[in-house]
Amino acid sequence: MSNLIITLPNGLPTTTASCAAVLGDDMGAVIRHVEAPLALLPEAGESEVVVVVPAEQLSWHRVELPKGTLDRGLFQDGSTARLRTVLDGLLEDRLLDEPENLHLAIQPQPRAGEPVWVAACDRAWLRAWLQALEQSARPVARIVPALEPVASGTTDAHTLHAVGTPEQAHLIWASPQGVSVLPLNAASAALLANARGDVAQSDVVPGEIVAEPGVAALTEHLLPGRISLQTAAQRAMAAARSGWDLAQFDLLSTRQARTRKQLSSLGISLWRAPHWRPARWAALALVVVNLVGLQAWAWKEQSALQAKRDAIRAVLLSTFPDVRVVVDAPQQMARALADLQRQSGAASSLDLETMLGLFQTLALEESTPSAIEFIAGELRLKTQPISDAQLASLSTRLQAQGYAAQMRGDSLVISVERRP
Repeated sequence: MSNLIITLPNGLPTTTASCAAVLGDDMGAVIRHVEAPLALLPEAGESEVVVVVPAEQLSWHRVELPKGTLDRGLFQDGSTARLRTVLDGLLEDRLLDEPENLHLAIQPQPRAGEPVWVAACDRAWLRAWLQALEQSARPVARIVPALEPVASGTTDAHTLHAVGTPEQAHLIWASPQGVSVLPLNAASAALLANARGDVAQSDVVPGEIVAEPGVAALTEHLLPGRISLQTAAQRAMAAARSGWDLAQFDLLSTRQARTRKQLSSLGISLWRAPHWRPARWAALALVVVNLVGLQAWAWKEQSALQAKRDAIRAVLLSTFPDVRVVVDAPQQMARALADLQRQSGAASSLDLETMLGLFQTLALEESTPSAIEFIAGELRLKTQPISDAQLASLSTRLQAQGYAAQMRGDSLVISVERRP
């Protein structure tokens, strides 16, 4: 899925305010880079709109949340008013403005018991730009910082970024202590030289200097060291890959809209994107193999079931040659066997004598029937009330003999159990 990455200017939105926008494909390549007023930027279409907040607009604060704040996992996405209240209390003395005038966001996946980073920016400025983008049919899916503090323990624990134009050049220093913005001049160069010397004494290797082409010559003149070039478009693409999302607290609806759009976009990407073609073919092959396997297994089970049916049919026809049409072989065999027993004078399982004898053997003494009714192989006995436990016990013992027992009103009904 393509991304439309818009870097916000420092001023408030106006009809002439120029924004830098990068249209990138799903492979991370830059398709188009423009700098124009909001109305002239590329259309969003199916692209995900990502807003980059300049480093000058953000301040970074490292705080330790009270014990238990993150244990329940309730505040890890900045979605509750309680966490916002906690942050306001912790940062009240560190902020240059009133907390209610600032938008705050905590780092992604904070860990309980460890300090967390909090980013702060002007709430009115950010909401004004989000509203302007919404009105221009470019709803924002994610909000990311231009640069974020460097994780401690990494190879390049300190990175320097020279950005802007020769007339308005800035130096951004990202480190485990935060992100600092300085003017790119001789005084800042001297300050950084002293600071980098202190860093070197602490056995932390400063990272390389990354400069935009427009200020590369000035950077090389002021700062010694190896300089790598990075265009503004490449810097915006790198910022869009950040794990941060500043859409938290009162801007959480932006994150929810992003989630819905991501799910929709993921479906579209899985269905259409060229780099997902092997996965699509693999999924299709897996479905086909499973369908074939299920069909083969079903055919095997049906064949085994039909073989059993044929065996039962063969037993019925060989035992009782008078049977001409087989509808329900087990039932027909039971009836034929009962007829033979009656013809020979032997009691069958459907006879009254057999059922009464079995009931007399298994029933309790206090279950003496006061009335007996026998109709079509079903024995009804009017007895004294039987408890559920007694009925369950009697039913279990009768079931072992091939009979079922149940209470119907005040009568105990005993019948031959129907088995498939």
